[in-house]
Amino acid sequence: MSRIGKQPVALPDGVEATVAGQTIEVKGPKDTKSFTATDDVTIAVEDGQITVTPRGPSKRARQQWGMSRTIIANMVHGAKETFKKELEIQGVGYRAQMQGNTLKLNLGLSHDVDFEVPDGVTITVPKPTEIVVEGTDKQVVGEVAANIRDWRRPEPYKGKGIRYKGEYIFQKEGKKK
Repeated sequence: MSRIGKQPVALPDGVEATVAGQTIEVKGPKDTKSFTATDDVTIAVEDGQITVTPRGPSKRARQQWGMSRTIIANMVHGAKETFKKELEIQGVGYRAQMQGNTLKLNLGLSHDVDFEVPDGVTITVPKPTEIVVEGTDKQVVGEVAANIRDWRRPEPYKGKGIRYKGEYIFQKEGKKK
């Protein structure tokens, strides 16, 4: 039994959900999203809650049960408020700045990195060493933050690079004489 799938998704005030076959559409003040579930699960909206149930005892139905419920919960959260990922830049001379729809990164490479901001995501740079990625789709926000981090991952000797805020990097000891 899926522990996640058993829990219903509560609809907050201002968020509406409609089901048509295997497709659920969630409308809220921030965004409107839709998700088409596989035939292995059944989606129902009743009493201000969305419930997902499997259609059989098969392994695939149980896998889709928890995943579908989590995707729907993320859609409901994104319709009401935004998801946020914060990144920190550490290193001498490493910095970021926004120029229009482009994030410019100085990361110690021979050239500046120009990162185009995709639709549905907003990137702000409150300080030259901080980047905030926000959006209504959790997967897209996480993917954009991971793509930015991939330009210069934190290295284990000095800790230089781009890391998530609050991320711990295990520091290795250098060579000894």
